[in-house]
Amino acid sequence: MVKNSDITFLLVEDDEVDILNVKRAFKKNNIDSTLEIAKNGLEALEMLRSGQIARPSCVLLDINMPKMNGLEFLEELRNDKEFHNLVVFVLTTSNDDRDKIDAYNYNVAGYIIKPVSFEKFIEAIKSLSDYLDMIELLRG
Repeated sequence: MVKNSDITFLLVEDDEVDILNVKRAFKKNNIDSTLEIAKNGLEALEMLRSGQIARPSCVLLDINMPKMNGLEFLEELRNDKEFHNLVVFVLTTSNDDRDKIDAYNYNVAGYIIKPVSFEKFIEAIKSLSDYLDMIELLRG
C-alpha cells in the first residue's frame, strides 16, 4: 500500500478557482501528495515529455480547456508509449453523456463531476485519495 505522500498528482486545469479548490481540498483532507499543475493539455504533455516533472501517479483532468482540451489530451496520452497507462480521473463540470462516453473510451479510471458546494468537493477529493491509498499503482 502506498502512503498519499508517495503519490504525485498532475492537475490539468485552466480555472484558477478550481485549482485553488483542489489545493484547499487536499489541505482539508491532510493529503500531502505532490500536486503539479498544467493549464491545458499541451502544457501537461510538454511537462510530461520533457521530464520537467516526475511521472505522476494520477492525473486529474478537466475536459473544457483552451489550446488542447481534456479529450484531446487523453487521445495523445493513450497514443504515447511512455504515458499510455497513466491513471487518469476526469474532474469536470461537464455532465454531457458524450464527454463521459469519450472519456471512458480512453480508459479513464473515473469521471467525477465537480460538486457545486465546497463541502461536497472536499468529500470527492477524500474519496479519490482513499481509493488511491487502496490500490496498487504502477511505478516508473
